[in-house]
Amino acid sequence: MVQFDIITIFPKIFDSYLKESFIKKARVKGLLRINIHNLRDWAKDRHKTVDDRPFGGGLGMVLKVEPIYKAIKALKKSKIQNPKSKIILFTPRGKKFNQKMAYQFSKLNQIIMICGRYEGVDERVAKKIADVELSIGDYDLMGGELPAMVVMETIARLISGVLGKPELLKERITKEKGFIEYPQYTRPEVFSPKKGVKWHVPKVLVSGNHKKIEEWRKKHQKIIGE
Repeated sequence: MVQFDIITIFPKIFDSYLKESFIKKARVKGLLRINIHNLRDWAKDRHKTVDDRPFGGGLGMVLKVEPIYKAIKALKKSKIQNPKSKIILFTPRGKKFNQKMAYQFSKLNQIIMICGRYEGVDERVAKKIADVELSIGDYDLMGGELPAMVVMETIARLISGVLGKPELLKERITKEKGFIEYPQYTRPEVFSPKKGVKWHVPKVLVSGNHKKIEEWRKKHQKIIGE
């Protein structure tokens, strides 16, 4: 079982996501443990302050290192008992997340995710606390909550039993732990969106010739994340 510990200042963002589909079923089955933590629980003042103005000036606020350090210290399991853990900080400057990383992370026991907000996170978190800085794309978001969901779902679907049928996953993973994608079609065989227009499924896919179908899929496949 993989345990996800997500540190955020907006914990309710995750409410609906965790109560739907395969993620909900995996949690019920005990295949995943997902804990959402409010960073403000580790703030020391009565106002639960977790951010401050940046040194050197500038617009916006920066998340402070102290509450994040306290949160990590409280959540991180002993390295002796559990060496298979990672602390992830989401930042646009981080490494681009891909399928190969997801496969590697799926072998861990605990993944702690730090969700930034506002103008960013004190750089000492990246330098001294996080094991890896991750980005899910070349764009900037309002916070790390959406990246946390993306990373968590990508990892979760690689865990045995989460998708229900292991064979659904096996046929899509390459030896290099990339992911195979190819075009998919379903009924009806011919769809007519308007008079005189017909959209057909490729004939080979309805031929019943499994060898030809496999050849067609290999020709049109794209390997993601190798």
